[in-house]
Amino acid sequence: MQERCAAARGWSLIELMGVVAVLAVLAGMAVPSFAGIMERNRVVTATADLHAALFYTRSEAIRRGGRVTLCASADGAACSPGEGWGVGWIVFADGNGDGLRQPLEPLLRTGQPAPQGIRIAGNGPLRDHVSYLPNGIGRQASGALPIGSIAVCAARAGRRIVISASGRPRVERADNC
Repeated sequence: MQERCAAARGWSLIELMGVVAVLAVLAGMAVPSFAGIMERNRVVTATADLHAALFYTRSEAIRRGGRVTLCASADGAACSPGEGWGVGWIVFADGNGDGLRQPLEPLLRTGQPAPQGIRIAGNGPLRDHVSYLPNGIGRQASGALPIGSIAVCAARAGRRIVISASGRPRVERADNC
């Protein structure tokens, strides 16, 4: 009794080349939309980090019974006026209430610089720092209320952190960054 050999089955080189071409076209269509998703995710993450830092600053001022400040910081140790929030930030107990960290003022928390392609900028009184008093109300070093917003923007996505007169921050979508 002779055994029959089953015919070899598989894909020809031309069929494999066709499959690879179709996959390349599909991947080419998916990459731009994936880049947009990644950009929006980076904006949302940077916004959430800064928003959480604002809540932390406010709660620490209440808990400590003294002024606590959140400011932009390029080196993670001192405030960097005029640099913008994208360089990173620090939270510190602001004993003298000037909105700038002095060497003996305790550093409570630090934040990383914004990812590449993300711009973070505050308007008006929120340009460089936000301070909270022991009652949870925001006050700048000048005594002004920190009413304004901090925009977190990229080419195709944006969010804005708005601080009300009571000092409470909230996040909203920013279509016109």
